[in-house]
Amino acid sequence: MADMRSFAEGLISRLPARLQPMARWRFIKFGAVGASGTVINIVVLFVCQEFLLLQIADFHARLNYSIAIAITLATISNFYFNRRLTWRDRQVEASPGVMVLFFKYVAAAGVSIAIQSVMTKSLSLYLHYIVANLVAIGVSSIFNFVANDKLTFRRSGGKGAP
Repeated sequence: MADMRSFAEGLISRLPARLQPMARWRFIKFGAVGASGTVINIVVLFVCQEFLLLQIADFHARLNYSIAIAITLATISNFYFNRRLTWRDRQVEASPGVMVLFFKYVAAAGVSIAIQSVMTKSLSLYLHYIVANLVAIGVSSIFNFVANDKLTFRRSGGKGAP
């Protein structure tokens, strides 16, 4: 945990001084939302893999479906809470509708979803699939934060509060 904190602080320290406090709080909120999404992801992955999809005999085929369902449900949850908590200060009256924001969120998260899926599949050859998924979630979270901060919830015309 201390290593992750040091890594995050190192990244934040490279930002201009006026943006550092905002990044710290926003990243902490993002991390809390991500933690709840991780719980949802892991529970859904386990339930699908061990109970709901047992009729799919091939482990890796079942894992593909389990990962897809887990990521989908966690993404929906994370969108809702990131919109309400992490980037609520960037919601303005002229903001696009919730579905437009959701599609932007999914597009921005697409890279992190691909990273998580490929890493989980690759690492599950060497690690338990839950451990592999946790590692993949950690790595993909960095990409997800940056993409959503710059694309989905970006400031409109520089008018948003930090």
